Amino acid sequence: MTQDGTPDLNRRRFLQATGAVGLAGALGGVASATPGRSPGPKEDEILVGVAQGDDSPADVVKKAVPGKARIVHENKTLSYVAVKFPSQAADVARENFIEAVTKNDRVKYAEKNATLSTSLSPNDPRYGDQYAPQMVNADTAWDTTLGSSSVTIAVVDTGVQYDHPDLAGSFGSNPGYDFVDDDGDPYPDVLADEYHGTHVAGIAGGVTDNGTGTSGISNSTLISGRALDESGRGSTADIADAVEWAADQGADVINLSLGGGGYTSTMKNAVSYATNNGALVVAAAGNNGTSSVSYPAAYSECLAVSSLDPDGSLASYSQYGSSIELAAPGSNVLATLPTDDYGELSGTSMATPVVAGVAGLTLAQWDVDNVTLRDHLKNTAVDIGLSSSQQGSGRVDAANAVETDPANGGGGDGGDGGDDGGSGGSTSASVTDSLTNSADSKCWTYAFEYSNPSTVVISLDGPSYADFDLYANDGTGTCPSTSSYDYRSWTTTSQESITIDNPDTSADLSILVDSYSGSGSYTLEIVEYE
Repeated sequence: MTQDGTPDLNRRRFLQATGAVGLAGALGGVASATPGRSPGPKEDEILVGVAQGDDSPADVVKKAVPGKARIVHENKTLSYVAVKFPSQAADVARENFIEAVTKNDRVKYAEKNATLSTSLSPNDPRYGDQYAPQMVNADTAWDTTLGSSSVTIAVVDTGVQYDHPDLAGSFGSNPGYDFVDDDGDPYPDVLADEYHGTHVAGIAGGVTDNGTGTSGISNSTLISGRALDESGRGSTADIADAVEWAADQGADVINLSLGGGGYTSTMKNAVSYATNNGALVVAAAGNNGTSSVSYPAAYSECLAVSSLDPDGSLASYSQYGSSIELAAPGSNVLATLPTDDYGELSGTSMATPVVAGVAGLTLAQWDVDNVTLRDHLKNTAVDIGLSSSQQGSGRVDAANAVETDPANGGGGDGGDGGDDGGSGGSTSASVTDSLTNSADSKCWTYAFEYSNPSTVVISLDGPSYADFDLYANDGTGTCPSTSSYDYRSWTTTSQESITIDNPDTSADLSILVDSYSGSGSYTLEIVEYE
């Protein structure tokens, strides 16, 4: 791959096409929550994302904050601040602030601090034994591995009763962080009222084969990021901070059994950050039964999970749509509850940790990156006769995932990540170049190596004191712009990544690297999975 248009690198053609002028926006990482912030929803706040630079996000925003409002939170890694308005302030005051602050060239977005909630649906009374592990063939997978404490699953949810007899063995000496109360103890404030996170944790990682209670899917290490309050609701900022924190803790899998609030740049950037740092983010499709998947599951970075009834049919409450990637049992799932109890709950909230647990089992057996893991889970899923919008690639299957070597195709079109001595399931190319200022951008084209790749990942590693963004088109043969594109990654930093499943190879992949602000060198990398 060369700048002057000559082929090639690693058997690929990767050409610079044209320079262009561009614009874009998004965000980036965690300072701790600000003391004194109330738990739960924060509907009086506006989140403002700032392009990375020499000064802090708060310094950029503070001049635009009106007299009765104040900056109450700053996340320097994700590069955003929360601006709180008095509760009696009219909506027009917030709208005027959004309009004013976004006129600053450094501000990439301003949006409401939306409220998300647990993806739990009402369930029938307790009726008997577990069925979820058996439905996904975890009991067969356990003949090979029960899981490994070297694999970490983060539960971003309500608090978890981490000293529950069936969970204590899964948590280490530092069980997590409480983003609701801003302290180092993610334990529920009131055990009787706050049970969702404990149930989710028990499904994914309740200790198996310990002679106590129920069996979780995998014996992974669990960490808890308490981001939802006793009502099961929480702000975008708290959840985004918890996702970033989980990634910084080295979580291999992050479970998001929550949804609502619609698309926000803050949450998009949080799951992008986690994905770019090697975590697989698994999220609940939502519970209103409609044909569109809720956010955060609908973000391309998240593996969206629909819910099945015990008979294998799609649960009536489960949302579905083109974003669904896997299905899992989610109705009447028996797992841990406070206090030292067990019970059945239903929802895509329950299906999601089944997939997270299977991901944990898989990582205990196979050392693969998060892109290969995602592909492998889909390639080894079982077609249960539902439409792709209802089941995605199928029902997740632990035995297939554990017993099938990803290097041999993962039961389908999977690859091996390219660096672990596999059988050629991936290939990569890269180029290093530079942008000179915020009016500079460059377009590159890339010729696919595989005729039908399962996934292509585009990564940008740019300067730390600038804000570069990434755009891509597939199947068009035309260069994207900052206003017309098929895919984009536009956080407030210069670390960007785009993942395209089943890319259209009828034309070369076109990629635009744009400077939103600043200058410097960057490396652009393409990894193509067979």
